[in-house]
Amino acid sequence: RDPAERCSCRNTNCVERPLRRLFQGLASGVAACPWPFVLVPLLLSGGLGAGFVFLPQRQANDIEGQFTPTWGPAKAERDFVLRHFPPNDSERFSAPRLPTEGTYAALIAVATNGTSVLDAAPWEQVRLLDETVRDSKYERLCARSDGNCTSPNPLLSRRDDAGPPAPGSLRFPVNDGDFLGAALGGVETDNGWVLSARALKLVYYLREDGPEAEDSRQWLQSFLQHIPAKLADLRLGSIQVTYFTSLSRQQEFEGNTKNVIPLFSVTYFLTISFAVVSCLR
Repeated sequence: RDPAERCSCRNTNCVERPLRRLFQGLASGVAACPWPFVLVPLLLSGGLGAGFVFLPQRQANDIEGQFTPTWGPAKAERDFVLRHFPPNDSERFSAPRLPTEGTYAALIAVATNGTSVLDAAPWEQVRLLDETVRDSKYERLCARSDGNCTSPNPLLSRRDDAGPPAPGSLRFPVNDGDFLGAALGGVETDNGWVLSARALKLVYYLREDGPEAEDSRQWLQSFLQHIPAKLADLRLGSIQVTYFTSLSRQQEFEGNTKNVIPLFSVTYFLTISFAVVSCLR
């Protein structure tokens, strides 16, 4: 080898020189016969890109699967619980026994103007809201206990025909064996007796242990689509309602992804353009 081409402290282009010769030869080949270099990449890209047709069936967009270890100890322990304590959503449903957060739709009714949700007017609108959510399809898919759909709130289950509980008639946080800590919010008490409450939570659990699991998911999707219009039609003036489902977090995650994709496209375009312009110098 020519001493001038050997790598040394004085000669640092020993790598650049053979690469330059290689690309000079490639450029000569492209100039002499350009069509294969144009058509082959297009055909190859088109053939490989056809696989995107199967993307909807193969995409994995589950938050738990993406952000937790595949063989994590928590998943193994949950499988152990499922094997030894399998849930029975159709006959003996119990929310505390769920090994997951379950399949549910939750609404929180907050009394307006600083009033109590246990007053007559807000309570009647809570009852109306409950009747609106309980459509015929929900009655078929709801998680059941003792042959009936589980109550979304322990106060509603005991007062189907009666008015709101009178001030001082409920113990907090446990009343006759029912835990009200998750059912009422903004509670004011006097020696453990409930005087008023600003908010009341309704949780509607659906079945997820059989063929009805997919129907339950579709009901939740329909719930998210139609609940804003239903709330507007009810014209609830005494309460303000917010809602959340077991699908909401996943849908928000997917929505953020769709919003970010156009920004990534712009970023890639600017980066590639900058690289091309820099290489033209």
